[in-house]
Amino acid sequence: MQKPIKSNQLADIIGKLTLTKQAENVLSIDVRKVSSSADYFIICSAETGIQVSAIANAVRKGTPSKPWHVEGLNNQNWVLLDYVDVVLHIFKTQTREFYSLEKLWADAPTVEITDEPEKHSQALSN
Repeated sequence: MQKPIKSNQLADIIGKLTLTKQAENVLSIDVRKVSSSADYFIICSAETGIQVSAIANAVRKGTPSKPWHVEGLNNQNWVLLDYVDVVLHIFKTQTREFYSLEKLWADAPTVEITDEPEKHSQALSN
């Protein structure tokens, strides 16, 4: 039997997987103290619908468990992969700018996820 993965570990795995398909502006928002809906929101963006789909597929194939719920794969503007404790939002860049979802959670600790070792998981000032 597989050992359950902690939500912070899953958030890190998901964040890194988004980068394998060149996701942009990848943020991990720790919403444990401000929401009961999840522990972490991962938010990223892509320039095209094809890239949005590629990111979603890379995450779905690379995570140790299947998402509980998936939305938006057909329209490719905003795809949501819900892993219960971690929710991934993949936006087309213009759609992300319009909704500014990260501003809704401005009180929560936010970390930028990059593929640069010295910058990986840098805390952002709120």
